[in-house]
Amino acid sequence: MSDIITLPGLGGSGESHWQTLWERDDPAMRRFQPSSWDRPILSDWIAALEREISRSKTPPILIAHSLACQLIAHWAPVKKTAILGAFLVAAPDPTGEIYLAEAGSFANPPRQRLPFPSLLVASTDDPFGPFDHACRSAESWGSAFVDVGPRGHINAASGLGDWPEGKAIFGRFRAELG
Repeated sequence: MSDIITLPGLGGSGESHWQTLWERDDPAMRRFQPSSWDRPILSDWIAALEREISRSKTPPILIAHSLACQLIAHWAPVKKTAILGAFLVAAPDPTGEIYLAEAGSFANPPRQRLPFPSLLVASTDDPFGPFDHACRSAESWGSAFVDVGPRGHINAASGLGDWPEGKAIFGRFRAELG
């Protein structure tokens, strides 16, 4: 059984966010803890990710939402530890009209193939990550791609609850990792 680390985006995925609900349902999941969810600094988030991975007994699976997708893109080329794979949801576009001003250090993530299996899940109407940006990101990162239709930013505001569709997609991805 692989360790599973959740990586929320800006704000830390609140009580009704699917990541939080999944963590409650699965004791194998644990959340990485940067110094601040609201004032993200890339170097701090990378250090928090490395700390959490170092606690794993086996190479973990990462479940990233929003800004954490960019964290993984920045971290992957310099990573010091092995991971089994990354499940990426709702990657934001740092060049888009709507972006997180607080997250300037996360802009311009490397557009290169990730050195581990990955799957990017995108919505067709995400205000933070236009669908064409999601397609380009999946292509440059070498990620498998799943279009979930119009689901907004795939967060609590999308009204998904524990997002059963996402759980099923993650279950298939996890099974493929072995």
